[in-house]
Amino acid sequence: MRNNILIVIAILALYSCQNKEKPASKNIIKTIVQDTLSKTLGGTANLSEVTAKNDKVVELIRKQLLVLLKKDLSVMTKDNRYFYYEAYDLNNDKKNEYFVGFSNPYFCGSGGCSGYILNNDGSVINSFTVTDFPIFIGTTSSGNFKDLIFKSGNALHSLKMKSGKYPSNPSVQEKWKGDIPKESPVVLDINAKKLEKYSF
Repeated sequence: MRNNILIVIAILALYSCQNKEKPASKNIIKTIVQDTLSKTLGGTANLSEVTAKNDKVVELIRKQLLVLLKKDLSVMTKDNRYFYYEAYDLNNDKKNEYFVGFSNPYFCGSGGCSGYILNNDGSVINSFTVTDFPIFIGTTSSGNFKDLIFKSGNALHSLKMKSGKYPSNPSVQEKWKGDIPKESPVVLDINAKKLEKYSF
């Protein structure tokens, strides 16, 4: 610990010896570097909350939601206009599909929440309702797309791709038998993963 403190002091000393008349952008970068370095060395940085989201994807989803929810926008409050998303390649074509979920009163009720699955270009594969998050990616496939396991109505349900769509209401689909496979990826685990939310 003493060595960490000495390193931080040495770095701060080096910065203080440099020319004070640097552009504002460099001063901001210097402050961020100093803060991150001191938190990392001191063991107080929480790197688990760092997200690596793609701004182009966020913008793609945002534009699609503004179209899909055009009729709803006038009655939605600012607090209702945000979404979460996670990417996963459901059909092994090396392009991610996007799971888009909501967790506010406009989209959620006693039965669960609504959301979308979008193609890589932003077009809609599916809308879904009465879903509790997270969603699990199954280990089997139907129609070249991974089967999904949704939680709805205090039970797990199996959703299989048919004619280019997943069923939109998980609660009326076949119940999943047994435990979720340990190797099943998890998406839209909104609470446990502390996913970042985005406005639209």
